[in-house]
Amino acid sequence: MKLRTKVLAKLGMLVGLVLLLIPSSMSLAQQDNSSNPALPMAAMGAFFLVFVVFGLAFYVYISLALQTIATKTNTENPWLAWIPIANIILMLNIAKKPIWWILLFFIPFVGIIFMVIVWMAVAEARGKPNWWGILMIVPLVGLVVPGYLAWVD
Repeated sequence: MKLRTKVLAKLGMLVGLVLLLIPSSMSLAQQDNSSNPALPMAAMGAFFLVFVVFGLAFYVYISLALQTIATKTNTENPWLAWIPIANIILMLNIAKKPIWWILLFFIPFVGIIFMVIVWMAVAEARGKPNWWGILMIVPLVGLVVPGYLAWVD
């Protein structure tokens, strides 16, 4: 619980920083500054910052969930969840699939199919029905699946 509150506090501070970076005149829309080219650049910068913050929050969430799944399935090296590409190898180890399948993850469209197959095997390794892996391709529901497999007993 303490980790969640720390993460939420840091996320709140980052959102506050983003709100400070947006000029008040642009956020309140009281002035027409179309002659000032710096304002659109500031808006794009703020949008990019928000995009990066949400991307990092998603990466931390997936990494924590994958590390917890690896720990609960007694898979070696659960810390690999934090390393890009290596976290795919960790998923393959949890799912008890061959390591060479990592190549299939980088083929367009084929990678999506094998991602679903691996998540189905991860769900079975956690003792859950394998259809939870199929839910990974459903928008927004796919965000819940790693957390469910990690923290629901």
